[in-house]
Amino acid sequence: MFDTRLSRRRGIAYVILVAISLLLIALSGSGSLADVRAGIGYALTPIQDALTGVTRGVSALVTTVGEIDQLREDNRGLEAENRALEAENRRLQGLVTTNASLSALLQIRSTLDYRTVAAEVIGRQISQSERVVTLSSGSDEGIGVGDVVLADGGALVGRVVEVGPNFSRVLLISDTRSTVIGMVEPSRATGNIQGQLGGALLMTQVPTTEEVKIDDEVVTAGIDLGDGIRSPFPKGLLVGRVVDVQSDAASVVQLALVDPAVALDKLEYVLVITDYEGGIPIGPDPSASPDEGGGSGPSGSPEASPSVSPGEVPIELPSPSLQPAP
Repeated sequence: MFDTRLSRRRGIAYVILVAISLLLIALSGSGSLADVRAGIGYALTPIQDALTGVTRGVSALVTTVGEIDQLREDNRGLEAENRALEAENRRLQGLVTTNASLSALLQIRSTLDYRTVAAEVIGRQISQSERVVTLSSGSDEGIGVGDVVLADGGALVGRVVEVGPNFSRVLLISDTRSTVIGMVEPSRATGNIQGQLGGALLMTQVPTTEEVKIDDEVVTAGIDLGDGIRSPFPKGLLVGRVVDVQSDAASVVQLALVDPAVALDKLEYVLVITDYEGGIPIGPDPSASPDEGGGSGPSGSPEASPSVSPGEVPIELPSPSLQPAP
């Protein structure tokens, strides 16, 4: 009984649906139905616009997230590229500086009447008692003990005191054991230039009858030491300029402070004169007797040599007072 009623209801519903379909087909071309469709469409437009806006917003958000990830990746790539360019720029700047230094040395070489060897400063030995630098060239390049060392502008640096096949060590003119006979331009006054650790050079034994002024240039005098001994330094090498003059009316001599012409603690490349012969040969140990191979020169001459240890460790020390002892 129940199944019969269910079948009957299904049949009636089917017939009604077919009738409605036929009615809609028949009325599809009528204006009334078109108006109904238009009204329904108008009523649903805000809903459609809202749904479209939400869809577009979600799509834009997804796109933005993807673009942010891409921008982050691009930014990381640009940062890495920027670091590489900065490193390359520093390297090129270093090459430019090196090239400028070497070019300046080559220009000086062309003005000298001596054979020279260019060398790089590879070590510094700075302590309370000495100022010594190590060069990258040695006896294999013709460098010998006693050779004179120059820097940019032909400025005097010092003398070689120890040599190996591929290295050499130089006693700087700022070392307290170094003495150079200097001459003031233009007065031609002469005096002994002695090293002072960390400061200006001290020029002593200058006659008070000679005029010495601040900013006067000081060069090597090239004066022979007597007994046929030639000056350890060629004449006319630039030592520095006068920065102070001190004299006493009761004294027959005056002294001057001389600023070195080159920053001796920042040397990178130098020229070594290999064919100038002058002064008493520098021995490996200034305390050794002549029988032990240590040459000793006249008092105040630069023939003394420091005992230099093979290992060198740069040490920075505060500069002592530049004023001479009373």
